[in-house]
Amino acid sequence: MTQITKDTIILDVLRLDPETAPFFLEIGMHCLGCPSASGESIEQACMVHGTDADELVDKINAFLASKSK
Repeated sequence: MTQITKDTIILDVLRLDPETAPFFLEIGMHCLGCPSASGESIEQACMVHGTDADELVDKINAFLASKSK
């Protein structure tokens, strides 16, 4: 299983599993197709949207892990 980190680029996460999009929408990132949004790391996006990057990474990794079982 691929481990997502705060340095992972959002577009890479979405390519890995498009079903992760709601996690980004929940933090207010509604423009996932924008070049700047998709090219940002999770940490950069969380800074812009005032959310905890570690919490988002944990949620995404838990989601991906649950799918691999």
